[in-house]
Amino acid sequence: MQGLIRDLKRNRTAYLMAVPAVILLLVFSYAPMYGILIAFKKYKPALGILGSPWIGFTHFETFFRSAHFLKLVRNTVCISLYSMAVEFPLPIVLALILNEVRAPKFKRTVQTITYMPYFISTVVICGILKQFLAYDGTLNAILKHLFGMEPVIFLNEARYFRSVLVWSNVWQSVGWNSIIYMAAIAGIDMQLYEAARIDGCGRFRQALYVTLPGIVPTIVILLILTMGSLFAVATDKILLLYTPLTYETGDVIGTYVYRKGIRGGDYSFSTAVGLAQTVVNFTLLIVVNNVSKRVSEVSLW
Repeated sequence: MQGLIRDLKRNRTAYLMAVPAVILLLVFSYAPMYGILIAFKKYKPALGILGSPWIGFTHFETFFRSAHFLKLVRNTVCISLYSMAVEFPLPIVLALILNEVRAPKFKRTVQTITYMPYFISTVVICGILKQFLAYDGTLNAILKHLFGMEPVIFLNEARYFRSVLVWSNVWQSVGWNSIIYMAAIAGIDMQLYEAARIDGCGRFRQALYVTLPGIVPTIVILLILTMGSLFAVATDKILLLYTPLTYETGDVIGTYVYRKGIRGGDYSFSTAVGLAQTVVNFTLLIVVNNVSKRVSEVSLW
């Protein structure tokens, strides 16, 4: 106890700076967890959370047995895996390429151009996509002029929806996501590059045998975090882009929760579905972290 008091006195400035963050965490992250109780109740706003009757795991059973369950899980996993296959490696590639650029002005220009889309709001991005991919939009005009193709309403075609979603995410986030890899590259000991040059390695081999292994721990950590959100896709963007015509490939667990909870008013059921999704994500995070610890000795904890 005395050691704690001494530490508080010695580092009181740091603790005072942490107070606002702790308060925000308690208010917006821990206090709302009280509402998870309605997942196990037949919630009625007039009775309140504690006054509503308990029904156990009924909502979970209803969701797992519903006709939508398999489609929602399939769409969520397909979009997540598609996103991981494209969005995860491209920032690494961009960081490796930028690291090899020796013209400072050109490098800063490329970085600025690739970072900019990240600061555009999702609503604006979706508005741009709807205009660009419309029947009389820019993409259809280009395709008709170059290849003579008939116009297509891309956002009304279920087969195109996943690609539109994923590749627009790539355009929006690839530059920003490369920053952490650039930071990891900056921390690599320059003596390793000098040793590689003495051994006759060119620029490509230096990137392959020095730069890439040097950022592997960062890659593994981010991969673990990405796997921990496998069932949490960009719901807000899907809600802004999809239509009933694209439900077949675009309807995911998050959009289903929105329709049932916000639009349908079934708060207990939507909370149960969201809770199940979170439990699966947390389980995946634990499993992948343990596997990584055994295989590569790199882990979150």
